[in-house]
Amino acid sequence: MSVTTEDVVATLEKIVDPGQGKDLIAAGMAKAISVADGDVSFVIEVDPAKGAAMEPVRAAAQAAVEKLPGVGKVSAILTAHSDTPTAPAPKGPPPELNVGRRPPAEPANKKIPGVDHVIAIASGKGGVGKSTVTANLAVALTAQGLRVGLLDADVYGPSQPRMLGISGRPSSPDGKIILPLRNHGVTAMSIGFMVPEGEAVVWRGPMLMGALQQFLGQVQWGRLDVLLVDLPPGTGDVQLTLSQKAEVTGAVIVSTPQDIALLDARKALDMFKKTETPVLGLIENMSTYICPNCGHEAHIFGHGGAKAEAERLGIPFLGEVPLDIDIRVAGDSGAPIVAAKPHLPQARAFMDIAERLTDGPAFE
Repeated sequence: MSVTTEDVVATLEKIVDPGQGKDLIAAGMAKAISVADGDVSFVIEVDPAKGAAMEPVRAAAQAAVEKLPGVGKVSAILTAHSDTPTAPAPKGPPPELNVGRRPPAEPANKKIPGVDHVIAIASGKGGVGKSTVTANLAVALTAQGLRVGLLDADVYGPSQPRMLGISGRPSSPDGKIILPLRNHGVTAMSIGFMVPEGEAVVWRGPMLMGALQQFLGQVQWGRLDVLLVDLPPGTGDVQLTLSQKAEVTGAVIVSTPQDIALLDARKALDMFKKTETPVLGLIENMSTYICPNCGHEAHIFGHGGAKAEAERLGIPFLGEVPLDIDIRVAGDSGAPIVAAKPHLPQARAFMDIAERLTDGPAFE
């Protein structure tokens, strides 16, 4: 008998947090539940002030899951987060972006201190769900026990603050170092934290390049296993600056199955080839649609186009993500579906992609 996600959820519903008097599922503390070949992993998010006190709860949860029939290895990770994702009042002077000035001369392919891997998430065109994929992939990687950061480099359309449920302005101890914000176990930085929501960012190329270099060099990322960079669509200044100024492990391309999206995805692939950035894989988003009423499967944008393209080019195909309303609602609400409803198959799709990515040569 093999264990299922539902079995794990039912077990965690029996583990109560003494501080809240609620079980881990009802309290929303159990995140990113993953079951693969009998192995189980999940994250328990707690208030950082209660981190040490919650260790017995984590141990009890792990022990309970280990007793389930058919369970292999169990990984239960305790991670701290604030009670609210809103940033506290900044201490010290606000960080200076100095936008509009020519970016300072810096050495090419500079390694970001404390960051082991930098992975660019890119698309040839907008509207393919790149930012949704990035947010869910970040949370899925935390479920593997990795320390994950997310840099929202889509300066004209920063959506990660909303998708990760983070608001507020980053603080700075000296007006230079920028302290990132955090939610769902992900350390994040976005231009969306620096300007009011809905206010247009009207910058020319040098301003974009300067801001990106500051985010790479001035943000105090801390110790990260992987930093995901949510790039703007296309093949412009931000993509080139990242490839030239940071030591990038590789890039992941997101596309829908339709021909017009794949046409632009090929341009993104060609750009990374020209900048000598390894392509770690291709993801097909909005791959299929299952009617919630009758169960009929429809391929609104086609199906299998990204997989066929990956096979043609000899690059890894990381997986398919369905077109699903739960994914959209979760992102709009500030809790990616991997964090909000990790037991659903839609969330499992992102977890599978994260596992294939970390099983690849970039993480060897």
